[in-house]
Parts: sequence; C-alpha cells; structure tokens
Amino acid sequence: MSDASADPIRLRLYVAGQTPKSLAAVRNLERICSEHFEGRFAVEVIDLRKSPQLAREHNIVAIPTLVRELPEPMRKIIGDLSDTQKVLVHLSVEGE
Repeated sequence: MSDASADPIRLRLYVAGQTPKSLAAVRNLERICSEHFEGRFAVEVIDLRKSPQLAREHNIVAIPTLVRELPEPMRKIIGDLSDTQKVLVHLSVEGE
C-alpha cells in the first residue's frame, strides 16, 4: 500500500437543513464512503441554515455541495450524490 492510499480523504458536505436533497446526499455519501473508502475518510456535515455565513466564506453557491479538501487539489461536487460513478471519479485518489 502506498503512502498516498493510506492518507485519509477529508470531506465536507454542505446541506440546508433536513430537505429531501440534503438527506439523500448524506445517505448517499455515507454509503459510498463505507463501500469504497472504508476507514480512510473523515466527513464533516455543515448545515448552512445554522451557519449561513459559511456559504460565503467557503464559496458555496449551491446545495448540497460535497467538497474534497484532502488530498489536494480540492474538488467540489454539487447535487444529492446519487450518481455513484460521478462521485467516485471526483473523489478518486491516484486512479482508484
């Protein structure tokens, strides 16, 4: 196993309360991470209804938005994360 594959994948999921799309994004992300990145990810869910100033500070223009902070480069995915292949392409590390 290379050092890069052992590094955790740090994710932030920006949602807006308990909307159907927000809840679907949380469920889909949990499923994808447990199936494809078990033990190698850290997820922080940020509710922009509770902290609306973070949308401007973190440059979030649509919700739900998933941000891969590590490994760099940072990547953003907008939507409910129902397209597993699209999410995996954006989260992939070294062609996994």
